[in-house]
Amino acid sequence: MFEALTGLGLSTAAGLNAYIPVLVVGVLAHFTDAIRLPPEYAWLSSGWALGVVGVLLLAEIVLDKVPVVDHVNDVIQTAVRPAAGGMVFSATQAAAELDGSAWLAERPWLGWTLGIVAALAVHALKVAARPIVNATTGGLGAPVVSTAEDAGSLGISLLAIFLPILILLALAFFAVFAWWAIRKIRARRAARRAAAAAASPAEDRS
Repeated sequence: MFEALTGLGLSTAAGLNAYIPVLVVGVLAHFTDAIRLPPEYAWLSSGWALGVVGVLLLAEIVLDKVPVVDHVNDVIQTAVRPAAGGMVFSATQAAAELDGSAWLAERPWLGWTLGIVAALAVHALKVAARPIVNATTGGLGAPVVSTAEDAGSLGISLLAIFLPILILLALAFFAVFAWWAIRKIRARRAARRAAAAAASPAEDRS
């Protein structure tokens, strides 16, 4: 149970920022015993891997806070974040140890699948909500929301490793946020359709 929550938590964090949970896992595996990486993922805790991920994280932190540029970055991250989610889920042995099931231990692809789906779902919410934030704040909300997302990714990553039971609260939060985002998107589309319908007769009269 806890292994599953750890994997889901790290994958959720990857949906917000691909590099934070990867860096957290690598640093903890390198300097502590809190994370024990399987042999095939030992490279995540190597010095060169930590350096590369650190540079990518710095770039992500900057680019994600600039309006318009954040949209381009999100397009690129559509592939990166789900992949990172699958990797951290699998790397923390969540699939292999899930409920002590031999069936799951023999199917390591399941960890990748669960991680990819979780990260992709959160990424989709992030991508859907960001244009609303930018449009309603004139772009001023982008750095604020991005900073909150980075902090959330770090917090969820640490909770997933040290207090995985609390990940249930994080997942509940994202479910509520998804409901809110879908309502906002639908309302925005309805407003656009209404504005277009109102403008069309006016153009015909002119």
